[in-house]
Amino acid sequence: MARLVLWDADHTLIDTRGVGRELSAAAFEAALGQPMRQQAKIDGITEPVIFRETAKLHGVTTSRPDFERFANALADGHLRRAAALRERGHALPGAATALDALDADGVRQTVVSGNIRPAAQTKLSVFGLDRHILWEIGAYGEERDARADLVRLCLQRAGTKALDAVLIGDTPADVAGAHANGVRVIAVASGRSDEASLRAAGAETVLSDLRDAELLVELVRGNE
Repeated sequence: MARLVLWDADHTLIDTRGVGRELSAAAFEAALGQPMRQQAKIDGITEPVIFRETAKLHGVTTSRPDFERFANALADGHLRRAAALRERGHALPGAATALDALDADGVRQTVVSGNIRPAAQTKLSVFGLDRHILWEIGAYGEERDARADLVRLCLQRAGTKALDAVLIGDTPADVAGAHANGVRVIAVASGRSDEASLRAAGAETVLSDLRDAELLVELVRGNE
């Protein structure tokens, strides 16, 4: 029985409806002194990799201090534009009920995200989705480049075996990162990846959304 849920954030629990990209563009300019004309692929990719690959598209090779400037600006931007996140973005259907239902069932919940931790915290708190999240055992984009390494770090912090955890995410990268550590996946086709591509990636279960909280709890329980 899974006693720990590792949540992805963007397009699994929330949708920022373009605000996230605007904040990334502003942080990119703050860090490197030039506008972000285009952005590298972001689905399932961690923030340091997105920043590095986006910089390459602009002919710039970046260092860790460059990323740290970017991350600080990104964190500040999320705080300053929390109202815009609230007005333009939204929690995805069923997200709040799913978090409540899992908590009522005694399941620990945290976040494993390519986002930097301050951004993930701001985004979830804006939509009231942070009350059951154990942030200290999560893993975040600034800590590792590879999603599989983030999953591994989270399991270590939680003191949890892979068989006792399940990851809920919306991309093939979520599936691959979990499976690299022997963690079961419940994929949600609420982002840019459809149900067929998530099944092809190897997700044990694929849902269209999080609306059926009772079903989700049963799936998290697995084989009791």
